[in-house]
Amino acid sequence: MNWHDVRAEYPSLQNCTYLNSATFGQLAKRTQAAVSAHFARRDRLACADFLTWFDDMDELRALIGKLINCNGSDIAFVTNASAALSLFLGGIDWQPGDRIATLPNEFPNQYYYAQWLGAKGVELVEVPDLAALPERTKAVVLSTVNYTNGYRPDLVAIGKLAREAGALLYVDGTQSLGALQFDVQAVRPDMFAVDGYKWMLSPNGATFFYITPELRRMIAPAVIGWRSDQGWRSVDDLNHGVPQFPEAAERYEGGMLNFPSLYGMAEAVRTLLDLGPANVERRVLELAGLTAGILRDAGAQIRTTDTNILAAHWECREASQLALELKSKGIVVAARHGNLRVSPHFYNTEDDLEIFRGAL
Repeated sequence: MNWHDVRAEYPSLQNCTYLNSATFGQLAKRTQAAVSAHFARRDRLACADFLTWFDDMDELRALIGKLINCNGSDIAFVTNASAALSLFLGGIDWQPGDRIATLPNEFPNQYYYAQWLGAKGVELVEVPDLAALPERTKAVVLSTVNYTNGYRPDLVAIGKLAREAGALLYVDGTQSLGALQFDVQAVRPDMFAVDGYKWMLSPNGATFFYITPELRRMIAPAVIGWRSDQGWRSVDDLNHGVPQFPEAAERYEGGMLNFPSLYGMAEAVRTLLDLGPANVERRVLELAGLTAGILRDAGAQIRTTDTNILAAHWECREASQLALELKSKGIVVAARHGNLRVSPHFYNTEDDLEIFRGAL
């Protein structure tokens, strides 16, 4: 794999040394071209072909299915991961004393709605490593990779634990899918959501979630509109009565989709499939390992290295100030909860890392 040729597809990388894909992924030329092509198509056909846009989105569902090993019919689109989690937590029949388990220092999405449910007597419990679940755990909510320190929980083991406890499992893959592989059949989450603007290198507003047929029978749609009826394609004679929801995950979409961003996501997914998810993961972990060595040479403490996000801590340096100093030198990283966060993607090179080493 010639990663230097791959890098040339990402024009923004010419402007700085970018090591911050955990905040934003960069867009490829082909991804931007796909968005532009959609707008050009609108102009050319005056949107008279709008129903075929949904056919293209079904093709995107199939592509995502190849990426995470599921059926395309199990994929629905929303505008962000918060909407997916809100659907999940909002659709459960909570009773006083029920619990939601999560890991310490999770992304705020995993806290806010769950803690808001405290008004119904639901308790959010942080469980280190999630090796055991508290009594009356009704749902487990966590990320594939921790956004502050790069920790990768054992999702297969946690999935088994949740099933044995009769708890539902929600996994947010925003901080890893596109860099690290994810297999729905191995982890078996009830719901898996990914906002594509980070590691999947997609435009904002392109988010999908996987949901099992079993959970679809439990959770009602939170948005009900003209596409909620299974006959929505018959636009000449739409149903004016009670909607008959489709069996597929699209039942949660309700109306029009964010087509420009999703066309961009489709091209980004094709890129990942063309490169090969295993090749991408191997390259990301190789770069992360080199980055970890640079950080250790600079006297940093690092929690974990077998991950796509490196979190470095110095007792005598303030991470936010260090990130600002590096930015002034044209090197983009981030600071999160006292850690300097460095997150290389497959489009980075060893040259980027040497520039980072010199500046650090």
